[in-house]
Amino acid sequence: MSACRRVVRGEPGWPAPLEHLAMPPAELWVRGALWPPPVTAVAVVGARAATLTGLEVARDLGRELAAAGVLVISGLARGIDAAAHRGALEAGGPTLAVLGCGVDLCYPPGHERLLEAVCGAGAVVSEDPPGTEPVAWRFPRRNRLIAALALGVVVVEAGERSGALSTARHAADLGREVLAVPGSVRSAQSRGTNRLIRDGAIPLLEVDDLAAALPELCLTAPRRGVGTPAAPPGDPALRALLDLVGSDPVHPDQLAEATGAGAAEIAVRLCALELGGWVRSLPGGGVSRVGRR
Repeated sequence: MSACRRVVRGEPGWPAPLEHLAMPPAELWVRGALWPPPVTAVAVVGARAATLTGLEVARDLGRELAAAGVLVISGLARGIDAAAHRGALEAGGPTLAVLGCGVDLCYPPGHERLLEAVCGAGAVVSEDPPGTEPVAWRFPRRNRLIAALALGVVVVEAGERSGALSTARHAADLGREVLAVPGSVRSAQSRGTNRLIRDGAIPLLEVDDLAAALPELCLTAPRRGVGTPAAPPGDPALRALLDLVGSDPVHPDQLAEATGAGAAEIAVRLCALELGGWVRSLPGGGVSRVGRR
């Protein structure tokens, strides 16, 4: 385990963006080499109980941002947070985790390897001293640090009461850009993000949306949907079937009924679409589209 160090407000190494907070912390505890963090940073946050599509989008965002040299900030929680960190690590970092407990502890359990990887490629930070146990009220409080340290916050998925929404509120209060990935109106994990968009957040449909919102990041990503395959399948029958598959799970029997094709024929076409990376099989026998339409 790497050593913990204390950074006091006003001393060298204190992140200047934290001074934008109404009540900055008096001190920080840090593990890792990436300190002080660069100002070219984006927070990627969202639901713990994320969908497969949400996890893929968060991982893609983390990977593309880190590959462009942008610091990916999140909270090491299960779901979207962990996916964003992992994407950044796959690109070689950098990434920063802001914790709601001491930096010498791992929360949630099971993220020990992820925590050590984040320390190796970036840093973990907390305003609470080592040994501080995670309790519920510390996590909404740490969300203000995530918002303050980033130029913008991307909410990938969030339910109506998701803690990620508090990060978005802190970001808006601080004058940071808030972006949200839209989702199905039937998805509980997208209710919070869809409402953020209704209330003025920038819809994130492709990486260029982030580049336009935050030109100081100097992103030069190709114009495409986040997590979307480069081109549709060439076979007209496969394209027609793919048009019936969305991000919400659909059963092959429903596709057979909608197209009038036999179950065996649908199975063959779905297999081809899955091998081509356009759809994925889900537990329970359903399928969903990879990426977004």
